[in-house]
Amino acid sequence: MTEHDHHEPADTSSRRAYYFTGGFLTNARVRRILELSGYELKLGKPGADDDILVWGHSPYAKRGEAMAASTGAQIVRVEDAFLRSLHPGRDGEPPMGLTIDRRGAYFDASKPSDLEHLLATHALDNTSLLDRAREAIDRMKAGHLTKYSAVDPSIEPPAPGYVLVIDQTRGDASIRLGGATQNTFREMLVFAREENPGARIVIKTHPETAGGHRDGHYGQADCDDLTELCTDPISPWVLMEGAVAVYTVTSQLGFEAILAGHKPRVFGQPFYAGWALTDDRNPVDRRTRKLTRAQLVAGALLLYPTWYDPYRDRLCGLEDVLGALEAQSRAWRADRNGYSALGMRAWKRGPFQKVFGQSGTPLRFIDKAERAIASEKPIMVWASKDCSKLRQICEDAGRALIRVEDGFLRSRGLGADLIPPLSLVTDDLGIYYDPTRESRLEQMIVAAAERPAKRLFRAERLIRALIATGLSKYNVGAKPEIPNLAGREVVLVPGQVEDDASIRLGAGKIATNLDLLRQARMLHPDAFLIFKPHPDIEAGLRQGTVPEDELAILADMVAHHSDPIALIAIADRVVTMTSLLGFEALLRGVPVTATGAPFYAGWGLTEDLGPVPARRQARPNIASLAHAVLIEYPRYFDPVTGLACPVEVAVERLATGDIPAPAIQLRWLAKLQGWFAGHAWLWR
Repeated sequence: MTEHDHHEPADTSSRRAYYFTGGFLTNARVRRILELSGYELKLGKPGADDDILVWGHSPYAKRGEAMAASTGAQIVRVEDAFLRSLHPGRDGEPPMGLTIDRRGAYFDASKPSDLEHLLATHALDNTSLLDRAREAIDRMKAGHLTKYSAVDPSIEPPAPGYVLVIDQTRGDASIRLGGATQNTFREMLVFAREENPGARIVIKTHPETAGGHRDGHYGQADCDDLTELCTDPISPWVLMEGAVAVYTVTSQLGFEAILAGHKPRVFGQPFYAGWALTDDRNPVDRRTRKLTRAQLVAGALLLYPTWYDPYRDRLCGLEDVLGALEAQSRAWRADRNGYSALGMRAWKRGPFQKVFGQSGTPLRFIDKAERAIASEKPIMVWASKDCSKLRQICEDAGRALIRVEDGFLRSRGLGADLIPPLSLVTDDLGIYYDPTRESRLEQMIVAAAERPAKRLFRAERLIRALIATGLSKYNVGAKPEIPNLAGREVVLVPGQVEDDASIRLGAGKIATNLDLLRQARMLHPDAFLIFKPHPDIEAGLRQGTVPEDELAILADMVAHHSDPIALIAIADRVVTMTSLLGFEALLRGVPVTATGAPFYAGWGLTEDLGPVPARRQARPNIASLAHAVLIEYPRYFDPVTGLACPVEVAVERLATGDIPAPAIQLRWLAKLQGWFAGHAWLWR
């Protein structure tokens, strides 16, 4: 479990649990969560000391209820948790968590459930718990997370000022057991119109109705000049923002309306009603406690559900589920319409298809810009292949141009060795290493600088994890042998690939490793100067070698094939052109002098000798910078499960080395590439 997980499932230490519904046999994810929760799933006849698992109040639950009545066994009602998945279960997607309730079902208002008992009796006053609840609300809102998170925040909502009426699927048990009927929906629409005369009404259709799985209560017959149906996969958070009032029967969207700042008019008796956060038209008399939004979230999302981590196959806290849904929904939203990938090298196509083609529309690999434009999909191009001509072609055609580049926590091994990346960045404005134009990363850094300290806890935890694990971009190199420094200042100078785009676009006047060494020696004449050659150059794959005689004069030590993080640990300062090692040093509290304009320069965190863009006026702290650079900007891909994943999972894979080896064809291709690079004299 994570450091913030305080969820303790009910005491089920290896309890025998019998079931009489096929779903508990066939649904592998549900079985796994129950097993991890301490239930030993059995077929047969239970005894009085055993449990019987039933799915909520589904029609099949009656078998288990009858068996419990005849044997005295304990009924345990299981349901999907409130942040379920990207897509509905009827689309075949497994849940991210369950509610396992020994008192009742959370949606059955006829008697208290474990959730109601918790909300009524738990102190819910722990500062840490409530801080986690507030952070969860912020993350749900920022990530547009909901029960089924395959929603598109870019869909335009109706013009603001409408009354939002929330539909549900017909026959849902939460309606009947929430003190409502089909007629309640008719009544609710009448009240919405009467209480808001002349207002526009927007009826939000349930995702399962929109997907053709189950009927709802409203249709075109309920529409008029002031009433419209909303069937698009719009983000509920966007819908809530434009609403002046929210009407619901028992929908979970009523709960999310509370989190969005509304006091919804509630016509049924859902779990979130009765705590002074709703306008209850059908009150639950026994619920008399007043809760804050944070307390409601602490109970309903942090303490009550049993959450599952699909990457590590274990129970987890809410934060891990939020991370998973953030990563997976981001991938679905960005990729669901597909891309035309232009001019991609053959070895990259397989990894790219895994990362960008898993949301339903495979990538199309195209070699000519004109053919890519004709496909009417966004154009994806490796960032270094971007050019003004391509930008103009895309602009003329009204086509988005998405630049792709390796992320900052890339792999265990070099890209030049054809090791597939665990992280990639995509940028629709520019690219992070090009200071001549604004990038999406710059906008994220500016926004992150405004984040309050409490919303940077995740970034701070991530920085601590990176320091503890010693991770860097490629995670190659041995621990260096360090001579006796005799108290001298240690200055680390990272070499770079001199024909790299980041040097061409961002280095400024000092654009070679030799000139960088000369500058570092001039700035620090008495320092112990360590030069770290770039691993691609040491592998003979790229250009940027410094002549040995110059190295002997300028550097006290050349750290060949060395672990960059071990070098940062002994450095008093880093002097760099645009190397990522400068950012890695900042995370570890080491001062950095930048002679160029890397993405981390110009924000008040570095000593800047080169011209940095005047537009970089924001003043983030290190945690703000890390949040933008490592959490928001890149996309991470888990090579074990094949899923989009949060940064924390990528860090764990890189730290443990739990990464499948690259295909043997790629290893041979890399060797061949290295041989050609080393024998360039044959054809030059």
